[in-house]
Amino acid sequence: MQTAPTSAGPAPVAALVLAAGGGRRLGGRPKALIRYGGRSLVEHAVAVVRAGGCADVTVVLGAAGDRVRATAHLPGCRLVANPDWAGGMGSSLRAGLAALPPRATAVLVMLVDTPGVTPAAVARLLAAHRAGAGLAAAAYGGRRGHPVLIGARYFAEAAAGASGDAGARALLAAHAPEVVLVECADVAVPDDLDTPADLARWSAG
Repeated sequence: MQTAPTSAGPAPVAALVLAAGGGRRLGGRPKALIRYGGRSLVEHAVAVVRAGGCADVTVVLGAAGDRVRATAHLPGCRLVANPDWAGGMGSSLRAGLAALPPRATAVLVMLVDTPGVTPAAVARLLAAHRAGAGLAAAAYGGRRGHPVLIGARYFAEAAAGASGDAGARALLAAHAPEVVLVECADVAVPDDLDTPADLARWSAG
């Protein structure tokens, strides 16, 4: 089941926020609902992609999906339920890609547990796409990280290769020469939030 955005219109680059994780290493606390900067991580991720230039936003929910829908403020987002979320990120990527608007020329894939990603990093990836990149990824000191941008011509291949926790890894590896690395170390931090120690570090600022 999904909830359509409240406004229609062209979506040159859509955003896909993967927010289905159950937070196993966080004691079973769903990552989407963890508080960061005065709001939930899923609200933070949506605000970042919108501020970076993505008007159309799809959010894939899994663990505690009903609670997220009831408590998170996500106006205008397309909410997609992934009943197979426990199988890993790949199933969420497949669910999200299937729900994208047909006019999207690309999708920016944002992980809910990377609070250090900024609107500036998102904007740089969108600029790379406007310059012709069909595949792009944020880089930190030359090392590929998140978020990633996938052009529409790769959607089917991305979905076919998404399994377990690999997400788009198989696609990016298969097309490594085509992936444009967009340096973002000066404007973002790639670290994810997986453990109580991570949460304490991020909460401390």
